[in-house]
Amino acid sequence: MHVTSLAQMLITGLLVAMLPAAMVWMSSDENKYRKLVWTCVFLTFDLIVFGAFTRLTDSGLGCPDWPGCYGLANPFLAHAEIAAAEALQPTGPVTVFKAWVEMIHRYLAMGIGVLIVAMMATAWIQWRKFKRPGFEPAMPTFLFFFVCLQGAFGAWTVTMKLQPVIVTGHLLLGMGLLALLVWFGSRQNTVHDALTGKKARPAAPPPVLRAIRWLAVASGVVVAMQLALGAWVSTNYATLACTEFPKCGGQWVPAMDFEHGFHLWRELGKTATGHYLPFEALTAVHWVHRNFALMVAAVAGYTAYRAWNIAGMTKLARGIATVLGVQVVTGIATIYLNFPLTIAVLHNGGAAMLVLMLAMLNYRAKHQFDTALHSEINTLRAAAPSRHQ
Repeated sequence: MHVTSLAQMLITGLLVAMLPAAMVWMSSDENKYRKLVWTCVFLTFDLIVFGAFTRLTDSGLGCPDWPGCYGLANPFLAHAEIAAAEALQPTGPVTVFKAWVEMIHRYLAMGIGVLIVAMMATAWIQWRKFKRPGFEPAMPTFLFFFVCLQGAFGAWTVTMKLQPVIVTGHLLLGMGLLALLVWFGSRQNTVHDALTGKKARPAAPPPVLRAIRWLAVASGVVVAMQLALGAWVSTNYATLACTEFPKCGGQWVPAMDFEHGFHLWRELGKTATGHYLPFEALTAVHWVHRNFALMVAAVAGYTAYRAWNIAGMTKLARGIATVLGVQVVTGIATIYLNFPLTIAVLHNGGAAMLVLMLAMLNYRAKHQFDTALHSEINTLRAAAPSRHQ
């Protein structure tokens, strides 16, 4: 890619980041750094949903090179090349619409990258000068390298022609970035509350909070596994391998090919030996994702039930229960309505919302448990001298 085109793309990324950065700067929030972190959370969630739209409209190769489009900074400049490719294959991977979808996705990702760089730079400056609480640079620096890794997977997604394991990794890293930003934002809220004199009070005894904490961790693990399975369904285009529910192909346990279906390193639609992927392999991918959803509903649902009446977690518990219900409805709807785009995007958005809420629940469970344990230890220490007198 020519240096001029690369510079134009970098300027575009800066321009995309300028609007949210300006909104943060002009906001009335006295803690603008915290505002910046939560703005990144909001934009990352949006990027994941738009990434789902990009994938589901088959726009991942709308520009078949990276980082630009036919070596140029945007589809306007590459219009002749895109039009020629579309004329050869009107329903192929390269069209004007798909090119714009893909490049908008890249511009949004660049904008978030710029904001994370700003977050990291601010943290280092504030920490080196003032050692201010909340500006410890370790987490922002880790986020910077994490988003660089995510960008690398985005590049490989294109250059390796939508290889399922790469696309799946790209999606999981996006969800991971969202979870990390939510955790960091929640920590910023805690620091802000401490600086403004808001003291956290134990919401329940340590044993109860310990149980909630481990349940939240377990929910995060099973949701991560389900995300991987769901991404594998999507990247292998196995959504309609079963077109009825709860049975599949008229059977509770249909004919399935797990060996080829879950062989990771292979081309899209091909087996490891280069043959066309058998339909039974797609059935296996779909069937496992569908049935593992029962595990997610059981673990995350029970976690929400246990957290329902604990102060500081009630709204999150209700939100998790609601999203689980929506996920069940949208998941079944994609089958009965023959995979409508809107429903499929909603299903992906629901998965991202579940990640967001569980990340918040994990942070609050840990923070409340640590607070309750610290309070109990202080109480025991205060009572110890009186027992010896």
